[in-house]
Amino acid sequence: MPASYIPYEPDQDFLLPPSLKEWLPEGHLAYFISDAVDSLDLGAFHARYAAGGPRNQPFDPAMMVKVLVYAYATGVFSSRKIARKLHEDVAFRVLAAGNHPAHRTISDFRAFHLKEFSELFVQVVRLAREMGLVKLGTLAVDGTKVKANASRHKAMSYGHMVKAEAELKAQIAGLMERAKAVDAAEKHEPELDVPAEIARRQDRLQAIQQARLRLEQRQREAELQRGRDPDDPPRGGRYKRPFGVPEDKAQENFTDPDSRIMKRSGGGFDASYNAQTAVDEAAHIIVAAELTNSGSDAAELPRLLAAVKRDLGQAPAQVLADTGYRSEAVFERLAHSGTDLVVAIGREGKGQLPFHAERKPHSAAMAAKLRSPEGKQAYRKRKWIAEPPNGWIKSVLGFRQFSLRGLHRVTAEWKLVCMALNLRRMCTLSAA
Repeated sequence: MPASYIPYEPDQDFLLPPSLKEWLPEGHLAYFISDAVDSLDLGAFHARYAAGGPRNQPFDPAMMVKVLVYAYATGVFSSRKIARKLHEDVAFRVLAAGNHPAHRTISDFRAFHLKEFSELFVQVVRLAREMGLVKLGTLAVDGTKVKANASRHKAMSYGHMVKAEAELKAQIAGLMERAKAVDAAEKHEPELDVPAEIARRQDRLQAIQQARLRLEQRQREAELQRGRDPDDPPRGGRYKRPFGVPEDKAQENFTDPDSRIMKRSGGGFDASYNAQTAVDEAAHIIVAAELTNSGSDAAELPRLLAAVKRDLGQAPAQVLADTGYRSEAVFERLAHSGTDLVVAIGREGKGQLPFHAERKPHSAAMAAKLRSPEGKQAYRKRKWIAEPPNGWIKSVLGFRQFSLRGLHRVTAEWKLVCMALNLRRMCTLSAA
């Protein structure tokens, strides 16, 4: 007797339109994101299309936001991959409800609405607070280096720039002389499109000169901040070179000039950005997400606290931070902020650095706080609060490199990533 199977008819069409709710199980992340986006104010997205005008009929912004947020929440960051998922992935098809925007449309929508996505991050944090997932009792801040969308092969050191400039100028001068040569002399030379070669080298020379000027401007600003007078001659210590002249190894990237060379974990260096997060203790919700192209965290603590107070209308009771945020100037600035700071003085396992109480009273007071039982107990929570979200972003979502370029754009993309992680976290906790 032949085996009896459940009917399988791959060529059978649906007689009636199927219900999208039958395609995904109840409680799926796609449904949660859809409901969450529907509860947000998308007026800023719609405002871009309110004026009308001669153009193709746009896709509904609510659908585009849902698709992009779900894509980031599930580790899909490329616009081409998102477009492909809209045909192949059931959850994407449910959110798009039969729409299939091209990858260029998805990319443009993300690029055109950077400010709006940044504002959505704030709305999601407020939504998490309404759900009871944000208490603003204890926050922990942390920074992580995220690779820029920049080729390491399209970067050049200051020393090499100076050398390449001289070489290109000599080549351009030689080509100009060759262009002036008589026709008879050119008969004995290999065929060469001299004007095109001159233009190519001039474009390269201009790019290198602009990069060199940016490096020199940054060097001048850094030395002025450290208190160096422009008329100071070179001397020992940190001022071995003339004012405004970078070290030979200082680099500039041509594909994303806003990125900076930063040390990555595990060794080596990459063109990167320094992404900052402030995480609430209650449910590991990221309540502030900022970004800088400075490798140092020292000046970021006031910025993160200001973002929390601006967006939620309340300062946290306590903030925990590692030694990278240690700064006498920052401690002085936040002394009367109403927030209890617990910032490490020295590396973990290396002991605390000694401070002269008269020269650095705030650092000395912080060191004393960390020696107290209360300070030790509070600081022990820092790793548990601050580091998991950065680990989830890189290991669960798989976000290790920005898709956009430029400080303004990658800041908005970082907020989009953190918003997607928050929604994923909120979905998990709401189902528990």
